[in-house]
Amino acid sequence: MPHARETGLQEAATPVAVDIHHFYNFLLWIVSLVTLFVLVLLIIVVVKFNRKSNPVPSKVSHNTMLEIAWTLVPILILVVIAIPSFRLLFKELELPPADLTIKATGYQWYWHYDYPEASFGFDSNLIAEKDLKAGQLRLLSVDNPLVVPVGETVRVQVTGADVIHSWAMPSFGVKIDAIPGRLNETWFRADKPGTYYGQCSELCGNGHAFMPIEVRVVSKEDYATWVAQAKQEFAANGTGKMQNVAGLVTTAAVQAQ
Repeated sequence: MPHARETGLQEAATPVAVDIHHFYNFLLWIVSLVTLFVLVLLIIVVVKFNRKSNPVPSKVSHNTMLEIAWTLVPILILVVIAIPSFRLLFKELELPPADLTIKATGYQWYWHYDYPEASFGFDSNLIAEKDLKAGQLRLLSVDNPLVVPVGETVRVQVTGADVIHSWAMPSFGVKIDAIPGRLNETWFRADKPGTYYGQCSELCGNGHAFMPIEVRVVSKEDYATWVAQAKQEFAANGTGKMQNVAGLVTTAAVQAQ
């Protein structure tokens, strides 16, 4: 989950997110070395070739070896970056067999989730600051979070009902646009129980900042219990919205931050 004054990426909870972290750290070293190299060259030029140190400008028409080097080295660097980048991209796009399918629909300004295999769905709205309870987070906690089982592959089908939204969960390494009239698809497999937060990541109107995503990853047993209770709550409600489902799963694993 996010932390105050955090400078790095959120903790990775899926294999894809772990690979993204590794690629990020790998890329950071390359960028840092290139930046340092350019900075050293700049300092050398400023010190060695200023008007005082070099009153008579030197005239160099060309340097074949140098020109070959500054052409081949950047190409080599880009290839070194591209290979793991494409591998990671293909891993994100290649959907493995799913254990669970969830449909997420973006509205102005909340999310609606459907569990087609369990035949129920619910709206997920931001909890107003005045209604927050102990342990809930401002601008992140919702009334009805998404609940998924740990260690199982979840396929998420995403669309928009009005304007373009984007379903983004940093700890899962997932970000996919919710476009009206189009069904996009992504996946994740959360290997760590806990509560994770994301947000709509596509500017969708004046309430854009107020449609967070909360996902609770629980044990398979707790998930089965939650589904059974959620079905009853949904049927009893009869409004197309589930009420108080957020409180149905109260295990320590779910409450882990």
